[in-house]
Amino acid sequence: MPMTSRSRSPHKIRDIERTVLPNGVRIVTERMPHVRSVSVGVWIGTGSREESPEQTGISHFIEHMLFKGTKNRTAEQIARSVDSIGGGLDAFTSKELVSYNVKVLDEHLPHAFGIVSDLVRNPLFQKSDIEKEKGVILEELKMDVDNPEYLIHEIFASNFWKGHSLGRPILGTRQTIRSFDRDSVDRYYHRYYTPKNILITAAGSLSHKKLVELAEDHFGELKSQPLPKADGRPQPHAPLVFREKSSLEQVHLYLGVPSIEMPHRERFACYILNAILGGGMSSRLFQNIREKQALAYTVYSELTMYHDAGCMMIYAGTSPRSAGKVIDSIVHEMREITDNLVTPEELRRAKDHLKGSFVLGLESTSSRMGNLARQELYFKRFFSLDEMLNSIEKVTADEVQKLARQFFDPKQTAVAMLGRLEGFRVRRQDLKG
Repeated sequence: MPMTSRSRSPHKIRDIERTVLPNGVRIVTERMPHVRSVSVGVWIGTGSREESPEQTGISHFIEHMLFKGTKNRTAEQIARSVDSIGGGLDAFTSKELVSYNVKVLDEHLPHAFGIVSDLVRNPLFQKSDIEKEKGVILEELKMDVDNPEYLIHEIFASNFWKGHSLGRPILGTRQTIRSFDRDSVDRYYHRYYTPKNILITAAGSLSHKKLVELAEDHFGELKSQPLPKADGRPQPHAPLVFREKSSLEQVHLYLGVPSIEMPHRERFACYILNAILGGGMSSRLFQNIREKQALAYTVYSELTMYHDAGCMMIYAGTSPRSAGKVIDSIVHEMREITDNLVTPEELRRAKDHLKGSFVLGLESTSSRMGNLARQELYFKRFFSLDEMLNSIEKVTADEVQKLARQFFDPKQTAVAMLGRLEGFRVRRQDLKG
């Protein structure tokens, strides 16, 4: 018998139910009675970080291959069947998960779920399709490598997480993509697309009971298997990396430091720190570097958080002659937020910004469906909107400063630069401010 649990916040803000099938497949739903749409996703709780160096890119490759036809539908039939009901079918691969999801009118949920389930359960992996898709993904790789913002990100990540799968590209490399064949694809698929690694989430106008019945029909007979052993905890590095690319008009740069993992109890203080430093138009980096000094069009900070590690990164694109000034300005802001408490006004502004992002981010069925997946995969529990807003409200200026002092250590600050550098270099002492 499936095990079902129900989760309601005190104000009934979230009507969440969770069921585990006997084989380990999890189903989590959130009923949103005021809408007519429903978003449903099948999530594989393993992304590219489980790949060996030789397998780099295979998770993403399999994601593509699942759209190339199943035992029941051709690739064209898959596309037509979703279009015919006005739905949107999508998929993506990240470092720690893969998602196949669809958004439709509530009356079309059984049909839409059947299509997504068919993709995930019954891929053909035909040799001719594998060869063709290699060409498609190699073109995707060329397109991304032509984008300097993507390229500098990959250069930074490969050095920051050196020697670990988190540092390798989700798309793979030319060599690994060309090496994939039916055996390697099929073997990887059967190792990770297993019941305990499958999570189904849905949000919108739906019945939990009916979705569980659909899940039992499509996934119930899958045989339970033990999950493969997860890889080890990544160790961050702090190299200073410089790549000359004289064809670029701008110098693209990343500064990054180790941060905290996704489930960490101080994550809300971390979000606030990021918002104040470079998370929006009123942030210190944007106001100082773009608005006051006009040194960059794009400058921001961002958080990349995994289940056991994290990184806070600062990106800027600037002219070759301004690169030194931009680095100095970034280091200045890092020192300022380390040495002095943020003002009550700035803290209030960051909290309101973050609250708005959380609330607006939960307004659509697709965003709630994704939120359910992240909470199940990273936290094993579900937070009401009130809980999240209260957690933001409780963050103090002292907590923000404590994290800044922990993060912004010059010895653990990594730098990557790409462009017409003409011998320009950042030294470790330049990061001390």
